[in-house]
Amino acid sequence: MIESENLNQEEIIKELCLCNGLSYEMVGQEGSDTSKLEMFFLGYPRIVGLSLFPNLTSLTIVAQDIKEISGLEPCLQLKELWIAECCIEKIEGLQECRNLEKLYLYFNKISKIENLEKLIKLKVLWLNHNTIKNIEGLQTLKNLKDLNLAGNLINSIGRCLDSNEQLERLNLSGNQVCSFKTTAMKKIMYYNMRIKTLQRHLNEDLEKLNDRKCKLQKLPEERIKLFSFVKKTLERELAELKGSGKGHSDGSNNSKVTDPETLKSCETVTEEPSLQQKILTKLSALNERVTFWNKKLDEIEAIYHIEVKQKKKSHGLLIPLLLTELETVGNFHFEEGTRSDDWFNFCYELILSRFCAWDFRTYGITGVKVKRIIKVNNRILRLKFEEKFQKFLENEDMHDSESYRRMLECLFYVFDPEVTVKKKHLLQILEKGFKESETSKLPLKKEAVILSNSLSISECPRIEFLQQKHKDEKKNSLKHELFRHGILLITKVFLGQSAQAHEKESISQSNYPMVNSVFIPRKYLLNSVMGQRNCDCSVRQCKWFVFDHDLVLPEYVVEFEYITMVKSPSLFSVFNNVILEESKKNPEGSVFSKDLKFDDEVIKMEPRIKARPKLISLDDKTILSLAKTSVYSHIVSLNLHGNSLSKLRDLSKLTGLRKLNISFNEFTCLDDVYHLYNLEYLDASHNHVITLEGFRGLMKLKHLDLSWNQLKKSGDEINMLCKHTTSLLTLDIQHNPWQKPATLRLSVIGRLKTLTHLNGVFISEEEATAAMKFIAGTRITQLSLLRHSSTKEERPRILSIWPSAKILTQISKLGPHLHPSGNWYLKLTALNLDGQHLFEITNLEKLENLKWASFSNNNLTKMDGLESCINLEELTLDGNCISKIEGISKMTKLTRLSINNNLLTGLEQHTFDNMLHLHSLSLENNRITSLSGLQKSFTLVELYISNNYIAVNQEMYNLKGLCNLVILDMCGNIIIWNQENYRLFVIFHLPELKALDGISIEPPETENAKDLFGGRLTSDMIAERQGHSNFMQMQELNWTSSSIRTVDLIPVDQFRNVCNVNLQNNNLTSFSGLIYLPNVKVLCLNYNHIESIMPRLKPQTHLTNRQLLYQKVPSSGYGQQGISKTNRDIMSSENLPPIMHSLEVLHLGYNGICNLIQLQLNRLRNLKFLFLQGNEISQVEGLDNLAVLQELVVDHNRIRSFNDSAFAKPSSLLALHLEENRLRELGKLQSLVKLEKLFLGYNKIQDITELEKLDVISTLRELTVYGNPICRKMLHRHMLIFRLPNLQMLDGSPVNSDDRAKAEFHLAELQAKKNSLIPVTHCPMDGRSFGQVKTPPIKVTNVILPSGFSHCLGSDVTLTPEVEDKKNKNAGILTNNPRSIHAEIAFQQLRGIGISPSVLSHQNIASPTAQIYQSNQDERRISGSNFPRSNRM
Repeated sequence: MIESENLNQEEIIKELCLCNGLSYEMVGQEGSDTSKLEMFFLGYPRIVGLSLFPNLTSLTIVAQDIKEISGLEPCLQLKELWIAECCIEKIEGLQECRNLEKLYLYFNKISKIENLEKLIKLKVLWLNHNTIKNIEGLQTLKNLKDLNLAGNLINSIGRCLDSNEQLERLNLSGNQVCSFKTTAMKKIMYYNMRIKTLQRHLNEDLEKLNDRKCKLQKLPEERIKLFSFVKKTLERELAELKGSGKGHSDGSNNSKVTDPETLKSCETVTEEPSLQQKILTKLSALNERVTFWNKKLDEIEAIYHIEVKQKKKSHGLLIPLLLTELETVGNFHFEEGTRSDDWFNFCYELILSRFCAWDFRTYGITGVKVKRIIKVNNRILRLKFEEKFQKFLENEDMHDSESYRRMLECLFYVFDPEVTVKKKHLLQILEKGFKESETSKLPLKKEAVILSNSLSISECPRIEFLQQKHKDEKKNSLKHELFRHGILLITKVFLGQSAQAHEKESISQSNYPMVNSVFIPRKYLLNSVMGQRNCDCSVRQCKWFVFDHDLVLPEYVVEFEYITMVKSPSLFSVFNNVILEESKKNPEGSVFSKDLKFDDEVIKMEPRIKARPKLISLDDKTILSLAKTSVYSHIVSLNLHGNSLSKLRDLSKLTGLRKLNISFNEFTCLDDVYHLYNLEYLDASHNHVITLEGFRGLMKLKHLDLSWNQLKKSGDEINMLCKHTTSLLTLDIQHNPWQKPATLRLSVIGRLKTLTHLNGVFISEEEATAAMKFIAGTRITQLSLLRHSSTKEERPRILSIWPSAKILTQISKLGPHLHPSGNWYLKLTALNLDGQHLFEITNLEKLENLKWASFSNNNLTKMDGLESCINLEELTLDGNCISKIEGISKMTKLTRLSINNNLLTGLEQHTFDNMLHLHSLSLENNRITSLSGLQKSFTLVELYISNNYIAVNQEMYNLKGLCNLVILDMCGNIIIWNQENYRLFVIFHLPELKALDGISIEPPETENAKDLFGGRLTSDMIAERQGHSNFMQMQELNWTSSSIRTVDLIPVDQFRNVCNVNLQNNNLTSFSGLIYLPNVKVLCLNYNHIESIMPRLKPQTHLTNRQLLYQKVPSSGYGQQGISKTNRDIMSSENLPPIMHSLEVLHLGYNGICNLIQLQLNRLRNLKFLFLQGNEISQVEGLDNLAVLQELVVDHNRIRSFNDSAFAKPSSLLALHLEENRLRELGKLQSLVKLEKLFLGYNKIQDITELEKLDVISTLRELTVYGNPICRKMLHRHMLIFRLPNLQMLDGSPVNSDDRAKAEFHLAELQAKKNSLIPVTHCPMDGRSFGQVKTPPIKVTNVILPSGFSHCLGSDVTLTPEVEDKKNKNAGILTNNPRSIHAEIAFQQLRGIGISPSVLSHQNIASPTAQIYQSNQDERRISGSNFPRSNRM
């Protein structure tokens, strides 16, 4: 073989032909007829010679040294291409092969999927065993069905294959894909969230129904309570009458009766028969009224249950659809429609157009109301439908294809009328289509799918069947409720060739071999009622039979309700409004007005018993008085009905008591009723009893009435009765808010075996047997363990949100083994005991390897019994009566925990601290008030805690450390209503969240949350940092460098002891909420953006862009242009009320302040120390009302001079700091009559006459002027010492008597030698000096002496014009960039670095005294302040 790749194509082809025994001439002649070409051996360096095979459809090249795909341009008909086991590095050269359907490029060196965009017909693509890292470039391959990417370097999938909807086979084995599990987990989390949201919506709807029911029951309950009270009062009177009539009393032997009493007793005895008869008559009437209102209660309860059933049925379809969508990985998708969807309106109009009121008139139906429409998209069924439909189109010519499209129709599926439409059957149709195995018992459905274009044909058979069934069973319920609600399945159908059915032939494919569907017009259908119609609907109504099930595509599920002439007895209907409050206000207009009047008549019947005074407490004297005896042991009956008692004392003394009535009192427990060994009858009805704990020692009790109380925990209360009332015969526990009312009766009968009557109903033998069987099933036995367990070691790899225990036990149940091995319990890994009515968890001690357990919907009150199951990974305890989480702290492997629908009130500390794998916690529908127990649950990913009692926003801070938390559900908690902008509040504080309350968090929401809550200093933040919310103990508030923009401390009263506040280095623009802190003395706001004490109003919209620019850029020189003196006067805050009365020290350094009037500092009337260094201030103003101000610091600003209003009033100022400004003049300081310290260093004072103006400040003791142009010679020092007699410190150096004497001497000497100076020549000068003085101590350098002082030098000293020009140039050098020095100072101070005056001087010349001053000045400036001037506080 020739190995060189540089040969031309013709030579390569000749060589190949020679090596393979072919004739080159023959290949050239017959190549055009070749459609398939294969090359398997080495020696083909590149793809050449394909121009000889223009009609090639299949090309196979295997194990060659080809490095690039090229030369395929002539092969326009190519459909299949193999270039495998070669050296291809890049996919290219395929642009012209647009008919390519199969492409095999496996075992090459391809690193990227590219250049396939034009191969839109490609169905098979094999790129396995290359070096591909990403799945990309496949978006246009809509027909791709088989994709092989095995053995590459792919590590994630993402959504890159979403557009390849027809993909059937995907091979990704041998890659580095780690996202399969992550993607599956995300999908499960997403659908779990959606399902929980649906369940929450259902619970909310049910809660509304329950609230409505409670409102409706309020009137009947009030009437029953009223009648019961009157009944028991009459019964007490009757018992007393009978007792007195018999002529004996328990205390008759020990008491003497006076004559008047004897007479009265005789009169009573004579009247007794008629009075007793009246009482009995009235009792009978009262019982009738109680029965009437109890019946009304039952009616409301029945309507409630009907609506609850309908709500659950309606919601019950959505959850299975979501589960199916999850399990099919997106092949099945549904969408709930709204009025904004075109398809929703289409379905709505379709149903209304195919409803004919004439067909439904016999059933009392006048219309139809669409309640919900669900669009179903089953990708697999749709592909089958479209493939078959396409085949029909391909078999016909183009002229007839449009007619075939017209054969598409939307029809209603006809359900079997004798079978209720169940969710399971409907879901099977939606998921798998109309398969033969899914058809009902109707013989026609084995051959065809039955459809109709009429609502009556679909629905009337169902209505008739239900009515007949109702008639046969002779039920008394409302017949319209049987068929009022229904479900329609709208299908997309291709009818194809259709024919009308023959009368005598059965409908089957064999009888109609040439057609696709058969129809029967309505007039030929059996049971069709024609009659005289007002419409022609029946002409168009047909029943269809489609033979090919794949040509019937289910698309829409419609839930509807018939509108009948008899209105539905809904809880929300007008029928029930009579039971609302307005019925009391206007009884005449109420439906029950006659009944209420009748109630009043019964109440007013004779005898009308006079009310007795109510007892609030019970003592020995009262007991003896009521019993009419003086001996405790003689008391047999005690009636305390109708009082206000909440406690019973010393009843244990009544050893002979047999009957006790404490109805209609205020008891919350019965722990005072104990050790009454002879008590046989106890009536505790109509109280507020919440527990029977303490109820003991009543072994002879036979009759117990606990109705109309607040008992909830059935398991605990029944246990108490079992232990302490072993002889009970009758028990009444009606009208209590029991947690598990459905199984309550069986539980009570099965546990209390001596009972004969429960709730006034006799207990039959059959009921007792059923109850015993029920109780037997509530215990965990070996048989139940084997029946509800699994030994699978791994969770099945299916997408489902159900607990693993439920999935595993459904897939592989162990079943009852006859001979289990000795260690069978060690093999159990999954246990599902849902709905077994368990009262406790027992017999699990040996299940050490249990991984997944579920105990939902039982009667558990505690979590005991799980201590040995330390290997549990999932635990579900939903729907029980558990009030405390306990016994699970050792389950360190737990990943999922669900305790929904229980009675939890809190999360105990440290319960979850050791659960290092817990990622899902669900605690919905409990009574939890705090989240503090979750602070260390760092692995938590999902937290569902909706419908609890979480009220304060501080609870959210307990979740801030949970960095992995991405799903949080807080719906139904009080915090949602208490916290303004609740959703944004949570999003801000938990930035890692992806979904909140069932709704995904979008980026704009995150930004809004940052805008709203970012930079807010709140009480919650302080409480979070401190670990408590006792703000009364706070005296200092230090919160620096935290980007705070606003302060919102509520309630302000709790911060009244705060006196020092440091908010340095934040983003405050005003004092914000700090103005409400009453006792703040020291406030540090350096390095913020303070514009005003009060929040600034909205910016003016009428300003021009240039004016706005000038305001934003003060250094432009126009920063103050918009504010005239008049406007400043208007803006003056003198008339504004003072605020922050306790504030004495204020730091506002480095805030960019340019206008002091806008700050409104005049309102701080008690301010003593004000620090404004490092700002952009050009005028000292707006400080007139600071009458007690002692120290003012305005260093490092832009002050050039003082205007008339700067220090207009006499001031108490003691120290004034003006260093590093632009001062040239020192006028207008005469008002500073008390000033002792003045700091003027590093300004632009160059005229010594300006220093002379300081004479007006006679109190001045300390002065600095170094760094000014005037200080380039030391003449100023002698002058200042001479003119300021009280000066003690100058430029950091003390002034003593020697200095004063020396100053006087030098000035006198200067005056004496004024003529001794050498004249200045007019030669060019270098600008550094303009003359020399004969006397060495005085050397003048570039100084212009003012006229007021020039006489000291004499007239011979003159300055040349050149020197004047040079002076101006030097001044320009110092002022061209006035901000450079200030910026450097601010920058260095921000870093905490001190700058000596020598560094800041342009000439780098400073006296030692200046350096001493600079190093010590901070200590002197902050008198009365707790904060230094530096950045660090």
